Parts: sequence; C-alpha cells; structure tokens
Amino acid sequence: MRCRSIPSAPDTLRDVTTDQTPVELHIVSDSTGETAARLVLALEAQFPEQVFSEIRHPRVESVDDLEVAVSTARGRPAVMVYTLVEPALREAMRQLCRRARVHYCDLLGPPIDSIARVSGVAARMMPGARPPLDQTYFKRIEAIEFAVKYDDGVGSGLDEADIVLVGVSRTSKTPLSIYLGYLGHKAANVPIVKGIKPPALLFEIDPAKVVGLTIKAERLAEIRANRAATMGGPKKRYAGLHGVYEELDEAAAIHRRLACPVLDVSDLSVEETAMRAIRAVADRQRERRVSV
Repeated sequence: MRCRSIPSAPDTLRDVTTDQTPVELHIVSDSTGETAARLVLALEAQFPEQVFSEIRHPRVESVDDLEVAVSTARGRPAVMVYTLVEPALREAMRQLCRRARVHYCDLLGPPIDSIARVSGVAARMMPGARPPLDQTYFKRIEAIEFAVKYDDGVGSGLDEADIVLVGVSRTSKTPLSIYLGYLGHKAANVPIVKGIKPPALLFEIDPAKVVGLTIKAERLAEIRANRAATMGGPKKRYAGLHGVYEELDEAAAIHRRLACPVLDVSDLSVEETAMRAIRAVADRQRERRVSV
C-alpha cells in the first residue's frame, strides 16, 4: 500500500481539527470498490473522534473518469483511496492527485508489484477478478451451512465442529458462528439458559475447541431491552439487571467447569471476536501437542 500526503493549506487543517469538518474519503475503483471500502472502515476506526464522509467512484474505466473523481476532491479536506489494477490508470491517478494537490493512497498497486517480483508470475490485471471456485471456496460454503444447521444448540454437531461457542443469549453467538463459517471454520454454539442444563455432550467433546463468551451485565441488559422493545414483548424478565447477573454467574460457572478460555464481547466486533476465538483454539491445541 502506497500513500502520499500533499501539503495542505493551514486554514484547511484548522477546519478539520477544530471545527470537525468531515474528512472526505473518496473510494475510487475499476470494480465495485468493496475492497477499498472495507479498508476504509478499518482506517476510520483509528480516528474515533473524527467525522468522515465517504464518496464512492466505482467502475472507473478511463483517465477521464479519474479526472472527474479527483476534481470533486480538489481544494477539500480529502483523501483519494483507490484500487486500480491497470498500471497506466494507477500512474495517471498519481499524477492527477499530485497536480491537484490531493492526498492519495494506492491500496492495490504495491502489493501486486511485490507479489509479482517474488513469485516471478505476472498478475492477470483483471479488474473485479474473483477467487476461483476451488476446494477452499466449497469448504467455506460447507462451514456456513454447518453454522446455520447447528445454531443455538440445535442438532448434534458438537463433535464435528471446529469451534464450539458457549454463552448466554445476545452474546453474538449466531453472527459469530456464521462469520467463522465464512472464514472456513465449522462453528456450533450452545446457549446458556438459566435453569436449563447444557447438553451432556458439551462436557464430553474435545475441550480444546470450546470457547466461552461473556459480556458486561449493563451492556447485555441494554441490548436485551432494545431487543424486547423491538419485538413488542415484556422486557423485565428478559432484560432485568438482576436476572442478567444471575445468568452471567451461571454461565461463568459452566465456563469454569469446561475450563475454557472466555472472551468478553462487550466492546468487540464480530470480526475481532472471531480472530480471538480462532487464536484461542489454536493455542490450546498447540499446547496439547507440546505436552504430549
């Protein structure tokens, strides 16, 4: 990834830092722009106090298209973030941004060049190229179907699962299972419900693949209250703080019995929780191999 900062006028910088003028992130792509958009979200997360405005310029095919995109950012607190496959378009974009004194960031060009140099294989240079329908793709689809089939303790997929998530209601078990499936990991989840014993099989499967999920009581009560309001049902029993503490205590006792790592999802995205769950299972499996 190559980024270039162009010196800005002092007045522009002062507006951005003190008056919270939105920083414009112009996403330019010869395809849909989804690759750049995902990275832009990660960039925005590093500046939680800053206001951003995203402007997309998808399906650019010519230098004229680039000129139109750059002209909309000229003289503004803006950064051109682009994923362009064609070397000629990338070079044209650099020159246009420099002439317009607009900050720019080339996300795709440098990685393509580096991989080509190391591998000795030329890139296909095909905008919007998709991964092949290979074994990895079908493994991912199978894992997603697995997550749906064995969601919320349904069925008997605990033995077959790569990762088993255990937690109370509204700790993101379902979206986390599906996202893990998207990454190619078969995930099943078991809900902890007050007064109901979890399935006996949970304590018989490989403990290395079990991951507990917890959440701050106040945060869980808030989520459940909003959920109950949306569904139009009574919220006292479901979202009451006293009952929430009791459920979390019961879940903690089960986590201790399972001797599993526990992830607090209060302030974590599904993506980050998934990475931590994968790492926790891999670490436990590695520790077991070393101790044997």
